[in-house]
Amino acid sequence: MSVGARERGTVKREVFRLEVCRACGSNKLLLFLQLGPTPAPNGFLKAHHRHQAEKFYPLDVCFCQDCGLVQLAHVVSPQIMFKNYVYIPSTSETMRNHFAGLALDAIKKTAAKEDDLVIDIGSNDGTLLKSFKAHKMKILGVDPAENLVKKANKEGVNTMCALFTNKLAKEIKKKYGKARIITGTNVVAHVHDLNDFLEGINALLSDEGLFICEFPYLIGLLEGIEFDTIYQEHLSYFSISPFNRLLKRHGLTLIDVQRLPVHGGSVRVFVSKKSLPQSMRVKNLLKLEEKKKILKQETYLKFRKKVDKVRHELVQLLWTLRIKNKSIVGYGASAKGNIILNYCRIGPETLDYIVDSISYKQGKFTPGMHIPIFPESKLLEDQPDYTLLLAWNFADEIIKKQSEYRKRGGKFILALPKLTIV
Repeated sequence: MSVGARERGTVKREVFRLEVCRACGSNKLLLFLQLGPTPAPNGFLKAHHRHQAEKFYPLDVCFCQDCGLVQLAHVVSPQIMFKNYVYIPSTSETMRNHFAGLALDAIKKTAAKEDDLVIDIGSNDGTLLKSFKAHKMKILGVDPAENLVKKANKEGVNTMCALFTNKLAKEIKKKYGKARIITGTNVVAHVHDLNDFLEGINALLSDEGLFICEFPYLIGLLEGIEFDTIYQEHLSYFSISPFNRLLKRHGLTLIDVQRLPVHGGSVRVFVSKKSLPQSMRVKNLLKLEEKKKILKQETYLKFRKKVDKVRHELVQLLWTLRIKNKSIVGYGASAKGNIILNYCRIGPETLDYIVDSISYKQGKFTPGMHIPIFPESKLLEDQPDYTLLLAWNFADEIIKKQSEYRKRGGKFILALPKLTIV
């Protein structure tokens, strides 16, 4: 039995509590942050559903005192979280450019050639794979979201509708052969059984190939007080130290790492089946984590106090503006935004509505707080006094895009990492 399978209940249950660390199996889990029961952060509601009872799930965060992995204390079934997924990276220019750069980086690092196989796990609508396809490589996507798989296949990106497991990896290998490049952007953090997942990577990756994955970096989360990146689908919050230990357990080597600005600070890691030397960048990050006391419980107890302070200051500002009869709306009906809204109890009595560029969120209501969502054009039509930027990780792109709103006197509020009015 792999580590991570020894908890109460099974994955088939809707939600269960973790009793041991999903990476190393230790039962020394320190609960340090409770964000309260929250609905699924992408569970947007149609108008006729908003008066029905919603399902809320615990959002408690633990620190493993043995290996250092930060992780959620409860697991919500992936069938609930990912069957119909609403985050699509292709709607953001930032992410399209990011993926084009990742494809070039991967090809260069692996010396991949035309017709080599690239597999993207959690491939979403196929945006990243399209970049590899442009280099005439064979591509295969794996994603459990039925709506996105349908979209990807329609656009010529060969995609399987499934959750990636060791069993599936063996089936793919039988049908397609081994992969020169396996990518996983913001997917490893979503995996409950990390050990089974990495066994699958080992089975499917060619000896000359690389597994390249990205995930939000724990140091960025802690320094930016990014508690809104903590939600039910993000089961693990990685620093390099526990991730490195986990890979070694599966005969995999972390050979290089790059820090990236996306999603509030992420890392791109390069993993090989060969026992190659680690780059200075890996060694430097391990030293940095030691300096930042990433493996000490005091770091996480201090973080909890900072999160409480952010909530207090944001709510106080919004109510002060409301008392002065200022109009306030939100920008970006994102999962991050829904965590902020639910944790801070910010509802339609504070924000009149939220604007968002994604058409199928428009006309719906946010989970938990039930704030209506409208197209971006409403921002200029109504010209509210203040706009709370809920998709702060795309702040530069949004503020540039909405220059007319600012010219007319509109102001943006950024809650993280420090309460700021732009």
